[in-house]
Amino acid sequence: MTYVSGFHPGHGFAMSIMSPRFLSALGLALSVAAPALAEPQPVDRSLKPVLVAPVHYSSETDQRTFVAIIRPRVEADLGFRVPGKVARRLVDVGRAVKAGEPLAELDTTDLRLQKEQAEAELAASARALEQARIDEQRAVVLNERRVASNAARDRAQTALEEMRSRNLRAQRAAELARNALDYAVLRADSDGLVSATMIEPGQVVAAGQPAARLARAGEREAAVAIPEAYVARVRDGAATLSLWSAPDRLYKARLRELSPSADPVARTFAARFSILEPDATIALGMSATLSIANVGETKLARVPLSALFNQGKGPALWTVSNDGALALKRVAVARYDGRDALIAGGVDEGERVVVLGVQKLDPAVKVRPVTEIAY
Repeated sequence: MTYVSGFHPGHGFAMSIMSPRFLSALGLALSVAAPALAEPQPVDRSLKPVLVAPVHYSSETDQRTFVAIIRPRVEADLGFRVPGKVARRLVDVGRAVKAGEPLAELDTTDLRLQKEQAEAELAASARALEQARIDEQRAVVLNERRVASNAARDRAQTALEEMRSRNLRAQRAAELARNALDYAVLRADSDGLVSATMIEPGQVVAAGQPAARLARAGEREAAVAIPEAYVARVRDGAATLSLWSAPDRLYKARLRELSPSADPVARTFAARFSILEPDATIALGMSATLSIANVGETKLARVPLSALFNQGKGPALWTVSNDGALALKRVAVARYDGRDALIAGGVDEGERVVVLGVQKLDPAVKVRPVTEIAY
């Protein structure tokens, strides 16, 4: 009889390995230990591993950023309406002014002389007009009494009309002289901020020559240069503005003006965006970033360029089924964006596509997706 190793019949613990009792105990032990000794199902290492990503369609948001400069909506160069020599400049750059406040003055010596001359001419024409009126009345009376001829009466009436015209011309000349003297003082035409000065005392300026630039108080705008490739989409996009000095604060903006012609050198279109709900943080001349986002109407799926496979019949993607089978499906590429391609159709939502090593795949061979990434 065979005994279990380590036991002896004389010790009382001997048990035959062929006895029913021993076989029953051994079966119980194996049934308890079986779950602990179970191993995971082996992976079929013969299948080729591939990296896959799920296809997800969504409305693509195209966002572009541009450098912007804060400008006033209305900014005008002010100049004297008469020529002369600058006597004083009363403001500096950055000065806030009120409507009617003087900005600069011209030397008024010659303008005063012109005013005095015009007023003297006006006084002389007024006296001559009065004399012509008296002569006309006398000529009419004498003509009624048959003392003066009709021709004398007509000459007196003509002289009166001429004196009236000369007097009117003298009045207008006097008014122009007074206006010219008043124009010797350059005044702000509205409340605003002096953004530039172009004259200095002692300088001789011509009529209309820019002397100071006034930015009117009120609405602030962002001046942007738009590339010609983006002009068609800039009207419908949602615009936001952030200052370089305060990048965390966003302001909504709205397109107000877009130039119909491009700059001959830069080939960009000048655009003005009104800033909605501005605050005191926004100052003239600040630099800012203007973002324009366009939401597309067509849903697109974004895949890496490495996923595209083209054998001369157009772009295609390798799709992987649950059992590892490969299928090559032609797709419609809407556009390319950096390292990605935007797919408009050809594959279904949720399908898994191979994103690496697509040139080495064979539809007759099954593959094993080892990693699935969200893209």
